Amino acid sequence: MTAETSQTLDRGLRVLKLLADTDHGLTVTELSNKLGVNRTVVYRLLATLEQHALVRRDLGGRARVGLGVLSLGRQVHPLVREAALPALRSLAEDIGATAHLTLVDGAEALAVAVVEPTWTDYHVAYRAGIRHPLDRGAAGRAILSARQGAMNGPGFTLAHGELEAGAGASGAAAPLTGVTGIEGSVGVVMLSDCVPERVGPRVVDAAREVADALR
Repeated sequence: MTAETSQTLDRGLRVLKLLADTDHGLTVTELSNKLGVNRTVVYRLLATLEQHALVRRDLGGRARVGLGVLSLGRQVHPLVREAALPALRSLAEDIGATAHLTLVDGAEALAVAVVEPTWTDYHVAYRAGIRHPLDRGAAGRAILSARQGAMNGPGFTLAHGELEAGAGASGAAAPLTGVTGIEGSVGVVMLSDCVPERVGPRVVDAAREVADALR
């Protein structure tokens, strides 16, 4: 901690992070032990966070993340989308395919930003808001590979015909890395039976550009 930071705010944010990392909630005693502060401090932190609906306590007294974080989370996507658009535009124009930024939303992959090329006669109609299971399609499987620490070799994932975006559609995606609090991938989807060799490395470069913009 420095003179310019708030110890109370820091502790409150640490409470939220601890609760976000557990599925069953934490008791006041557990939070007190993890934070290294007494129970009175934890009670005050929880009471304040509850007033803003950021924390809720069940009948057993266990604290969990509250629904108020959803309203905050909804504001994140526009900011992430804005930061990613320059790299996506460059990728779409360079490859001549629809480029997208996909983020994890629960057990699904959610396309939050999509850019279509301007010079092609036809391309895949892939829209922001499209969801699909993480284990289907290049975008989701690139995220899973990074999550499992299996993203070796070329650093990208290829897929063909796994989504409903269009018959014969192929895709390539690379995970975002080094971005705290964001799990996602950057990729392209194209009407082709196979992905040209240069596309994979270009997608990796675009993912790196997006990650840099989000740091």
